[in-house]
Amino acid sequence: MSKKDKETKAQEAAQAENPEIMDITDTENTEEAAVEAEAENADLQGQLEAALEEVEKQKKEYLFLMADFDNYRKRTLKEKTDLMKNAAERVLLGLLPILDDFERGLASTSDESGDAVREGMQLIYNKFVKYLESNGVKPMESTGQPFDADLHDAIATVPAPSDDLKDKVIDTTQRGYMLNDKVLRHAKVVVGK
Repeated sequence: MSKKDKETKAQEAAQAENPEIMDITDTENTEEAAVEAEAENADLQGQLEAALEEVEKQKKEYLFLMADFDNYRKRTLKEKTDLMKNAAERVLLGLLPILDDFERGLASTSDESGDAVREGMQLIYNKFVKYLESNGVKPMESTGQPFDADLHDAIATVPAPSDDLKDKVIDTTQRGYMLNDKVLRHAKVVVGK
């Protein structure tokens, strides 16, 4: 018999003499380990739930932030577009009195055929009107239309000649203009009551 075999037999004999003590010790260690494992599991479960709640909270904040940024981006893009569209508004508004003077000048010249001055003024006036139209300026048609405070400035009210002209524009003293669907200058009108 070898030395190893003798040691193994001695260990088996020692275990056979005191088997109950070993079983009790193993059982106590197993119960303590189970209690510790349950406590650690509960602690880890709590940490996991807290981490999941934090992730959900961060996810919601991220979505709100992205929505705010998207709204900001759209708003600034619209503002830039409107700014570019109406950038020349002040300059064009300053040109409207010159257009009014042209119209008065054309109305005061005689309508004789071959009048070189009138023809020259008419050519310049037509170029001027085309330039304004190419920049988005369009005249408003007011006479005969229902009065609209957003488009018209009422400078006077007169008794309406007929019932169908009540609350309508009877006369336009100064033409109004629109710039890209925005009022550039309100029309000065006389309204029937």
